[in-house]
Amino acid sequence: MIKNKKPKFKKEGFTLIEMLVAMAIFSTVMGIITGIFITGIRQQKMALDSQIVLDQTSYTLEYMSRALRFAKKDLTGSCIPVGSNYQITFGGSGLKFINHLQYDDCQEFFLENKQIKYWRQSDPNPPLPLTSAKLEVVSLKFDLTGEWQTDDLQPRITISSEIKSAGASGQSQKIQTSISQRNLDVTY
Repeated sequence: MIKNKKPKFKKEGFTLIEMLVAMAIFSTVMGIITGIFITGIRQQKMALDSQIVLDQTSYTLEYMSRALRFAKKDLTGSCIPVGSNYQITFGGSGLKFINHLQYDDCQEFFLENKQIKYWRQSDPNPPLPLTSAKLEVVSLKFDLTGEWQTDDLQPRITISSEIKSAGASGQSQKIQTSISQRNLDVTY
């Protein structure tokens, strides 16, 4: 009697369905990892843009604050009206004053071409930009209180600004600060 023998197949390798399932799982996992990586890079770029805006805005405001704290009353009218400490210019987006720290030089901070600029009367060169070309100054406003000798108030300037990154993320920072003179404003 001859038994019907089935041929024996050795199971070596993978079937087509097993290969397709493995490739689908691998592709899905790689897609998720790539998505997480790209999202992380975007978030890092946005954080870096925001940090650049904040750093440069802080530098600019600190530079202006230092100069404005040492403003001196103009007794001759050579820079601003006689007896004033500051003069608002450019419709509120500029401020002119005498800087006591720099040899009583007439100076001005103002907004021009989306940059905060710094002008000195003693410097024949054009005004210097205080903000980088990588930033766009959306708004700059100076508000002045106590500017008259008769109001018995210490002169105080409030600077309001909105500065945004010129990059793709367009991160924006709104900052406001108030500054008063170091020397008391007394009648001369």
